[in-house]
Formats: sequence, structure tokens, C-alpha cells
Amino acid sequence: MTRPRDDAAPRGAVPLPRTRVHAGFIPLMDCAPLIVARELGLDRRHGFEFVLDRSVSWANIRDRLEMGALDCAHMLAPMPLAQTLGLPRPAHAVVAPMSLSLNGNAITVSLPLHAAMRSADAAATAAGGMAAARALAQVVQSRQIAGEAPLTLGMVYPFSAHNYDLRAWLASAGIDPDNDVNLIVVPPPLLVESLKAGRVDGFSVGSPWNSVAVAQGLGVIVATKADLWPASPEKVLGVREDWASRNGVLVTDIVAALIEAGRWLDLAENREEAARLLARPAYVGIDEKVLRQPLTGAMVIGDGTTRQIDDMILFHRHDAQFPWRSHALWFLAQMVRWGQVRQPFDLAATAARVYRADVYRAAAASLGLDAPAGDIRTEPEASLLLGDSFDAADPIGSLRALAIRSEAADLDAFGKR
Repeated sequence: MTRPRDDAAPRGAVPLPRTRVHAGFIPLMDCAPLIVARELGLDRRHGFEFVLDRSVSWANIRDRLEMGALDCAHMLAPMPLAQTLGLPRPAHAVVAPMSLSLNGNAITVSLPLHAAMRSADAAATAAGGMAAARALAQVVQSRQIAGEAPLTLGMVYPFSAHNYDLRAWLASAGIDPDNDVNLIVVPPPLLVESLKAGRVDGFSVGSPWNSVAVAQGLGVIVATKADLWPASPEKVLGVREDWASRNGVLVTDIVAALIEAGRWLDLAENREEAARLLARPAYVGIDEKVLRQPLTGAMVIGDGTTRQIDDMILFHRHDAQFPWRSHALWFLAQMVRWGQVRQPFDLAATAARVYRADVYRAAAASLGLDAPAGDIRTEPEASLLLGDSFDAADPIGSLRALAIRSEAADLDAFGKR
């Protein structure tokens, strides 16, 4: 592996000071572009220096970015949209000039719940993906008939792909996520312990925490994000809008460094080293043998099963780093579907304000790379989660055919705009 070299100063010269950029991250596989950019010197090649700050929860990332303690952060893709809209707190405009990853998440259930699903429908449980939700629906119905307490499922943050993926997965099988089960928020590093303690019966989380639960003999992965919506959005780089406005050239340089990191990560020959870097205690701090699974796609599912999922996580291929406005529109539609936002607003204008494809294109051009010409991507595979093809030109209309949505979702109010 060839490491990029810092630009060397002439002998005897005093190196010019570099701008320090404080970047927050959560210990997950998809923080990797930030780690790689720092460890391989890609930040310094572009004239700045990352100061990486590990956080334990997404709420902490949100708060520290809003306070100015962080300049940018590894963020859940819907978070900048929610912050800009003022959900659920006063608005703080945050932009996303790039995506950091696609895929990477999975849904894991406890061993007792997996056994119950297998008893209810062995074929659907073994098939996994969307089919596994049908087996879970039978368990949910049986518990309701028997008068048992609803299942408790964990997800990492209300405004997250984890929440929306889990909800759409449940709803696809007729499970109402607001009435038939309990959904609770648990920070990613704490979900495995919550499963062990019996506080949750399953969860939706990003890699490597599903693999950690399997390695500890606590759960079985029943669906990966690649099963539910191949090449679907997950994390972005979040930057305060005012800071980005004052530091336009620097933001372009940051994006350029992270594009290079993503390209390096998507080379198969670099995935072993990526696992070694992420295994360091300052970063993800998990056994690199476990980290290799999502990086190489050689996933141990549990219950004696393994699967090869070549696109378990994507960092650059398939335009993975481009901030697709269609992804922003899908997330905004989910906020409406599940009653997280009730006051009508302009979805298209919000998506354009937050997902800054212009910044990404400038950064790509500085590297001599092409970028997509348009901001909307057709997502036919999203039908697995939406129940019908998602139409970015009419995101609210895409919700009308869905039988399960929040009673607070006033689609007519949005349709009038």
C-alpha cells in the first residue's frame, strides 16, 4: 500500500501553520473516511489538520456542533435536515456537502426472539431481509393475542436511517411501529449491552455493532441495509452553515481529502489496513477480526450462518460520496410519514439548501474527478422499503399509498404547497 506523502518543507524552512479542523465522530465503521484522512496525511496534503473527537452519542455530536466545539462531524444523513428544520429543538442550519458512506446498517434480534421467529415461519426467517419481517409480524401478533408486553426494539436516534429503515421494514409486514412495538433510542456503543441485559429484543444499528452482538453470542442478524435498499444513504459530513459560508475554500479542501479517503477505502487491498486503523482504542476500538467482516463483506450472521455481502458498506463506488438530493427528499418524506414534522414546509427547497452538491462538485473537480451532472437519482430499489417506487418529484405523493403511517401525518397539508 502506498501512503500519500505530506508536502515537505525545504530544509531549514519553518513549516507554515495548518488550519486545525475539529471533527466529531461516533465509533462506527463509517467514520473511516475521517480516520483514514487523518492517519494517511490526506488532510495535511490539502492544507489543514483534522483534530478528531470521539463521541458516544449522536445527541452529543449534535450539541457540540451547534455550540461550535466542532467544525464538522460524521453525522446521520437525516440529522442536518432535522437541525435545519428545528427538529426537535430551535433551528441550527447545517449543510451536508458530501456523503461519507452507503449501506452498513443491519437489524439484529436476540436469540430468544430469533427462535420465536423461526418457530413462527422458519422459511421467512432463514430468507432474511424483507421476508424476516413477516416472521416477526407473526410473533408480534401471537404476543398480542397472549396479552404479553410488546417487543422493545432499539435504534440510535429519531432522525436516522436506522429509525426509518426499521420502521419501513416493520410496516412492510403490517407491524405498526408506533403501536405494535416499543421503539427506544440507545447510543450505538451501548446497544449490545442493552441486548445482553434484556432491555431490548433487537435493534437497528450500523457496523460493527451487529457483528459484535453476533460474536458475543447474543443475537442474529436478520436483515442488512444492503438487503432492504442496495446502495442506500447512511452517513454524511455535517458542517454548520455559517461556518461553511465563512470557510468556503477550506470546506472544499475537507471534502477533497475525504473523497480521496473514500477512494482508498474502497480498494479491496486496503480493507485489511483499514480494519487495523479502526481497531485502535482512540477510534472504534473493536477487535479487527470483527471489523473485517463488514469491510470485506464476509459476514457472520449468527445461528451458524455466514454470508458474503460484497457491498455491505460503500465509501466511494456507485457515487457513494455524492450528496444526492433524492436521498434528502426520502428522509424528509419519512419525517412527514412518522409525524416528526407537522408544519408544512418546502421539501425541495430544504433538500437543496442542506445537501450541497455544488461543494462536492468543486472538490471533485479539484481532484480531476467527474461528479454526477444531476442531483436526483432514480431509486427503484427503494420500493423494498417504501412499498412503491419513490418519486423524488412527488415525495409526499409517494406516501399516500402506504397503509401504515403516523396519525399525525397530514399529507393534505403538505400537498397544498
